Amino acid sequence: MNWTLVIHGGAGIIERGQLSPEKEREVRAALGVALDKGSAILKAGGSALDAVEAAVKVLEDDPNFNAGRGATFTYEGTIELDAAIMDGRDRRAGAVSGVSRTRHPVTLARKVMENSPHVFLSREGADQFSVEQALEQVDPDWFATPERRRQLDEMKSRGADYFDIDMKYGTVGAVARDSDGHVAAATSTGGITGKRWGRIGDSPVIGAGTYADDRAGAVSATGAGEYFIREGVAHEICARVRFANEDVVTASGKVIAEVGAMGGTGGVIVVHPDGSGGWSFNTPGMYRGRISSIEAATVAIYGDEQ
Repeated sequence: MNWTLVIHGGAGIIERGQLSPEKEREVRAALGVALDKGSAILKAGGSALDAVEAAVKVLEDDPNFNAGRGATFTYEGTIELDAAIMDGRDRRAGAVSGVSRTRHPVTLARKVMENSPHVFLSREGADQFSVEQALEQVDPDWFATPERRRQLDEMKSRGADYFDIDMKYGTVGAVARDSDGHVAAATSTGGITGKRWGRIGDSPVIGAGTYADDRAGAVSATGAGEYFIREGVAHEICARVRFANEDVVTASGKVIAEVGAMGGTGGVIVVHPDGSGGWSFNTPGMYRGRISSIEAATVAIYGDEQ
């Protein structure tokens, strides 16, 4: 058996001394649980698709991350959730944006992929489809946390209009390669603090924040979404692997460098159909973790961690 799982919980200005010891322990523990959930499926011979969904659901439920519970507030004080999932076997994909009541947006994205003729649903329509699919619904207040409310209040007090000035991208994601050689990717987010006018970032955009192709690999991104959309980051990485014969980590580094040259920040996690994989980011830190059939689980936060 040869399988690999890589996860992330966001990138940004995350430096030593910035997190309290308690917060750091919570983040590392949550990343470890997500790796445990996803890898248990892969160890049992399960699919990469099931593994990435299971890992992301763990992080959607943890208030330390900007996805599901713990998501950021819009400028108007609401919470709008985005997610995507993609199966590398046949490049089927599902995505949702502006979801307001589904506990696990990543599962809703999968339902869009499997139980609808579409790839991308948004807002009221996505919420309606979720109910029709009998997915767990929660009151919008369930997603809200005092810390995210404080961040919105602080942003407004500085006179900012629509930009996450703290440059913290708490998007969560997972990529996996299963023992059958198939890859999959999933990403989920609350967006950025203070987003306005129904703004949609890269996370649910297939080819920008999420992509999977058995011919090249799987990618999940986190960062300044507008730049990742313009670069088509996730697809660009896979294209470099296919057509330039670059290894997936080298390709991801080059694409993140291009994002940086445009002024964007963030990172990606990647996995190749041969099981190799890792991450690349141009920020001081990135919540991340990896486990494989030949490697024990490791989690990291800061840029100087191996």
